[in-house]
Amino acid sequence: MHETTPKVFLIARPSIDLEGMRGYLQDVGGEAWLTRRLAESRASPNAGELLVEFAGRACYRSWEPGLNPNVSKVRTDQREYFANILRSAHGSVLEHANYSFALRNCSRVMTHELVRHRAGSAFSQESLRYVRLADIGFRVPPALEPARERVLAIVEQLEEFQRSAAEELGIDREGVPFHIKKEVTSALRRVAPIGLSTDIIWTANVRTLRHVIEMRTAEGAEEELRLVFDRVAAIMQAEAPGLFQDFARHADGAWVPQFHKV
Repeated sequence: MHETTPKVFLIARPSIDLEGMRGYLQDVGGEAWLTRRLAESRASPNAGELLVEFAGRACYRSWEPGLNPNVSKVRTDQREYFANILRSAHGSVLEHANYSFALRNCSRVMTHELVRHRAGSAFSQESLRYVRLADIGFRVPPALEPARERVLAIVEQLEEFQRSAAEELGIDREGVPFHIKKEVTSALRRVAPIGLSTDIIWTANVRTLRHVIEMRTAEGAEEELRLVFDRVAAIMQAEAPGLFQDFARHADGAWVPQFHKV
C-alpha cells in the first residue's frame, strides 16, 4: 500500500483551422475580425477563446458593423465581448470549446461523484475488471486523520487479501485463459476499499467546467472534489482567462462566479 495525493493534468485543449475560419469569413464578410485577432495575438490566438467568440459572432453576424442591419455597434475588445456573453447567459456558445484532464490518484469516491456531471462531459476510467489491485494507493482524508494508523492498517489488510486471493485462485498459473483472469480480477475489486486511488480522463466543455467548478468547490462539496477542482479552476483561469474572468477564489477555497448558470 502507498499513500497518494490527487494530481490534475491538462492534456488537451481546442484546436482551430484558421484557413477554414478565414474561408467562412470571406463568404460572410467578416475577415477583418480574424485579421484583427491574429494581429493582437501575434498569430498565436487562444484557440478555445477564439472558437467561442467565433461561434457567438456567427449567431448575430456581428463580425463588423453593417453586416447585420440590426447591429449598429460591435464590441471589438475580446474580454468585454466575453463579459457580455456571461452577463447575458449566452452559455450555449461556451459548449464549443472542450478541454481534457487526466486526474491522477483520485479515489473512486471522487470519480463516482464526478461522473454524475455527464452533460457536456466524456469519461474514460481505469478499469478494475482488468487492472489487478496488487499495490493499492490510498489517501487518508482529513476527517480520518485522528484514526490514520487504523485506516492504513485496514487498507493494508485488504491489499494483502488481493494478493493472497489471486495466488490461492491460481490466476497467474501458466495457461490460465484471459477471460478467467478478468472474471476473478473483476470479483476481487468487490473486496477493495472505495477510497482506493485510481485515474480518470475527463473531457468537458467550458459551460460544464464553469458549472462543475462552482458546484464542486462550494463549502458543502466533498473535500476531495474541492481539492481537485480548486486545481482545475486555477488551470482554467490561466488557460482561458476571458471565459473564466468572473470567477473569484474565496478564502474558504470556493470559486464563485459573478454570473451563475451561464
